[in-house]
Parts: sequence; C-alpha cells; structure tokens
Amino acid sequence: MDKIHLKHSPIIKEVEIPLPASKSESNRALILNALSGNLSQIQNISEARDTQTMLKLLASEEETLDVLDAGTTMRFLTALTAVGNQTRILTGTPRMQERPIKILGVALKQIGAKVKYLKNEGYPPLRVKPIIEQKTNHIKMKGDVSSQFISAILMIAPSLPKGLSLELKGKIGSRPYIQMTLDMMRLFGVGANWTNQTIEIRPQQYKEYPYTVESDWSGASYWYSFVALADNATLKLKGLRQKSLQGDIAIVHMMNQLGVMSTFEADGVLLQKIPHASEVSIDFSDSPDLAQTIAVVCAAKKIKCTMTGLESLRIKETNRIKALKKELKKFNVKLKEIEPEVFELRSNFEVSTAPIEIETYDDHRMAMAFAPLCTQQEIVIKNPDVVKKSYPGFWKDVELATQ
Repeated sequence: MDKIHLKHSPIIKEVEIPLPASKSESNRALILNALSGNLSQIQNISEARDTQTMLKLLASEEETLDVLDAGTTMRFLTALTAVGNQTRILTGTPRMQERPIKILGVALKQIGAKVKYLKNEGYPPLRVKPIIEQKTNHIKMKGDVSSQFISAILMIAPSLPKGLSLELKGKIGSRPYIQMTLDMMRLFGVGANWTNQTIEIRPQQYKEYPYTVESDWSGASYWYSFVALADNATLKLKGLRQKSLQGDIAIVHMMNQLGVMSTFEADGVLLQKIPHASEVSIDFSDSPDLAQTIAVVCAAKKIKCTMTGLESLRIKETNRIKALKKELKKFNVKLKEIEPEVFELRSNFEVSTAPIEIETYDDHRMAMAFAPLCTQQEIVIKNPDVVKKSYPGFWKDVELATQ
C-alpha cells in the first residue's frame, strides 16, 4: 500500500482499543529467556515486525542474521552473540547499515569478544566472535546515546565469568529503559546494584520466570493524541498498568498538560478531554519516542513547546528532528533549535482545504504521530505499512475509532 487517505474525523468514537503488546518488554523477555536456557513461558509477545524478527533469529542456526530494520534486535543479538558459542554476521537494511553500533562494539571488544566491521567502520554488517576469555570486568560507556547499547551489555553481564561493572559517562538518557532492563533481569533471578553512574552485576544464573508482556505505552501515546485533538472523544485503552515497567508511561503526565486526563481501571486506562496549557517545556531524555507525538499535538493545538533531550532522535529509523521540521512546516509550524539541543516549537497551524501528504521516511513513529491530524483535516500518509514495525493493527484501530 503506497498511501492511506484519512478523512477529516473531528469526533472520535467511544470505543475500546486493544493495544499491541510492548515491543520493548517483548524483546527483553526473549533475550532473558534465551540466556536462561529457553525454559520460560512468555505470554502476550508483541506481533510487531521487530519482535517477530527477534523470535525468528533466536531460533536460527545460520551464520548470518538479517535483522532488517530492527535496531533493538541488532543491538541485543550482537551482545548475545558475544556470550554464545557461534560466530555470527549481523546485517540489516541499507538504513540499518547507516545506524552506528561502534559504542557497543568497543564495549564488547574490551570485555573480550572479537568484532569486525565488514563494510564501514563502526556500522553493520559486522562479524562477532564470542568471548573466550574475559579481559576486564569494568568498562565505561557514554550515557546519552541509545539506551539499547547499555541494556544489551547489562543483560549479558551475569553470564560473564567475572561479572561486570558498567560506568556510564556524562548525562544518562532514556534512564527508564535501563531501569526496565534491570527490573526484568531481577524477575529472571539476577540482581544488580546501580549507584550514581555505575551499575554492578556479579556472575549469576538466570532462572525460569513466566512473564506476561504488558500492552505498549508507546502505542498508547497516539491515542492520547487523538483524544487531545478531537472535538469530542472518550477512549478506553486495554491492557495498560498504572505500575508499569515502561518509561513511556510518562505520556500520562505529558498529556495531562496537553488536554487529556487518564483514569486507571482494572483492565486499562480511560482517556477523557480536559483543558490544556498554553505553553509547556518537556525534557524527552527519558522518553525520546514520545517526542514526535507531543510535537504534533502542540502544533495542532498551537501550544508553545520547548523540547530538550532529543539527541538520540538523530540516529533512529530516520533523523527524526529533520523529518519533524520538514513535515510540520507543511502546516505552518516551525521547530527551531534556539540553543544547542534546545528546540522551540512555534505554531501558526493552518488547516488546508486540500489533503496534505505526510512523508514517513521509513519511520513507523512518523506515520502514527501525524495520523491524529485527521481530526483537523483530511491527510494522506505515505508508505503506511511502516507501522508493522511496532503496531501492525494501527490503521484497523484508526478505522474503528474514526468511522
């Protein structure tokens, strides 16, 4: 499907949305299960392409593992290979081969793995030979790059003969994702000590643990956006927990400022419209995947927004900062860097009588973040199948809520 046309739908039906399972939780649970000997039952595994790719490759005995465009899968499997018993080549799509992995590669080499880049230094494809002898039990990594590098190292740490002390340098980004990893490791029988900038993990054995994956808070964020922007809307999102391991539960507080109240119930959360602020300042360091959603809501509601903590957006599926600037400009909205790594969104949002086409840049979050603008006018989303990466049923759910 090249394009999907979304009709102007200012009213959102009072429906229940069966959210997909969390990709972040699913991918971690699958790695932890593999490290514990595949003894655990993992329930409600995500149907997202990234997770299904992870499942397929974990079962593969081939030398070459093609992760397609799944960044988490690339990083987690690279680290897993380092404590395995088989040399592997990890590769992916052309875009994946432009996404840096050197920080993880350096860390694995310091510990004792052999890592060779087969095309461009610091980028996939790469060959990883497992650790035969652990060279050190103390390494340092930058804290403000993708937390997936850090999580990948943490999950293999207890399998190392000497354990590991991981020192995070500088600002720590996406802290809740690191904490999620440690919390899930604890459920699978492994303890860790996080003091200031250092995480210490002694040699330990993972244990069997029956794990049920929660619904996806990242996926929930787009429905908060629909409610915020619609003239009238009350939605129930199924399968979300008030006490969640997922950092993107931060959307509850963010959207409370932007006009959506959350009421937790036994089987999910009820969303209802409330008044919104005229100006907000949000730090996305802990939840960068919410930035596009918030930017679009602020644009359409003409809320002045100061955004920080966007550093990692440049190395995602696309350069998300650049993509946001380009697509928001179509609605007379400016996203400007007013000082280093501080962005200001100023909106003179204009509704067009003609449909506006949204480029998605092979990025699932661009497609889903801009979809709620159909509450304002007719829009066209190009390459809509990109949502299969994390939320395969998204367009079906949009149809349920808008028609």
